[in-house]
Amino acid sequence: MKPPAKRRVSALVALLVGAVLATSGCNADSATSSGSGDPPDGVLTGPGVTDTTITVGALTDLTGVYATLGKSLTQAQQLYFDEVNASGGICGRDVRVLVRDHGYDVAKGVAAYDEISPQIVGIPQLLGSSVVTAVLPSLERDALLAIPAAWPSTMLKERYVQIVGATYDIEMINGVGYLLRERRVAAGDKIGHVYFEGEYGENALAGAKFAAREAGLTLMEHRIKPTDSNMAAQVAALKSQGVKAVLMSAGPQQSASLAGTAAAAGLNVPIVSSNPGFAPQLLTTPAKAALERNFYLMNSVQTPSSQVAGIQSLVQAYEGKFPGSAVDNGVAFGYVTARVFGEAMRKACEAKDLTRQGIVAALHGINAFDSDGVMAPLDFSRIGDANTRESYVQVPNAQAKGGLASVDGPAPAEAALRYQIAP
Repeated sequence: MKPPAKRRVSALVALLVGAVLATSGCNADSATSSGSGDPPDGVLTGPGVTDTTITVGALTDLTGVYATLGKSLTQAQQLYFDEVNASGGICGRDVRVLVRDHGYDVAKGVAAYDEISPQIVGIPQLLGSSVVTAVLPSLERDALLAIPAAWPSTMLKERYVQIVGATYDIEMINGVGYLLRERRVAAGDKIGHVYFEGEYGENALAGAKFAAREAGLTLMEHRIKPTDSNMAAQVAALKSQGVKAVLMSAGPQQSASLAGTAAAAGLNVPIVSSNPGFAPQLLTTPAKAALERNFYLMNSVQTPSSQVAGIQSLVQAYEGKFPGSAVDNGVAFGYVTARVFGEAMRKACEAKDLTRQGIVAALHGINAFDSDGVMAPLDFSRIGDANTRESYVQVPNAQAKGGLASVDGPAPAEAALRYQIAP
């Protein structure tokens, strides 16, 4: 049975009006993003930004192998954005953090990115080199700025990925420089390098090779898988090779095994690690004594035990907001990276362009970022180069907050200043 003519006409009119409104809405969004519209406050916006909120994302690990780090990073970033909101927000808007846990699983990381990317303006935390690599084409397609909790120099050339701190290769060069300054090694010596297969370990190895050539050292390479937890075979080989020091680019579990096994085998040499190779929880294991005696961590952030004012105020605020949570290096790094992203958004607001592209452009206009001493000054203006070539040298200390104490830095080795990062 056909509806009455009058009802059919009314339905047609309603359909046409809805279509016009929908089209107008799409055009308004496009105009605001492209700059041809007239936003209420004169600021261009796009996905992730409304008149009242700015939404950023965090793709992190809260249940996998780096869950402790992911928790510290996420809470520290939430602390920063809560402080921002309490002081009026950015560009008159509150900042909202959309957190997704990928459990250090690449497939879950990609799925989480696909879910939240339409809702956010950028990603101040993207944990894991493998996840970053997997979503990189999508970051470029979507013009989304991401700050990884990973430091491979191979990503420095990417416009939409901003590493914060010294890269893995530079860390190893600075580590060898420290050993030379302290006369723990000298030209003609052999040094070992135990490293993960994949981007993290291979990038660290590139720095170790350069530093060894520059110093006249012989580098003995030992490649391992992330699933290799017992370093007995590597220690036996290193001892037979007569190494005077060991470089380590792996995880905390491997660091503890190497240090403890080396001590038991009488291989009493310094072990210099990339920054992901330590967690304060190691100081509750049987490897504690060996780590405190021979382990050195290369890092871009001050230790929580530092007396630097910026660290002290951060630790106080963090413990006040998250009582009972461990205060480790992830807290300092998470807070600084949130500040970096926040500063880029502030500068984008000043330029009246809070679009994704506007935030990227604003970040690359920052050439002297000051973190109140939590990190060395950072220069984000040179795409393709590290924003710092300085590292802290830190040692495990069960009595220190965060389980670490600084013994040197931040400073670059002379070789690090000469090092040419591969394009």
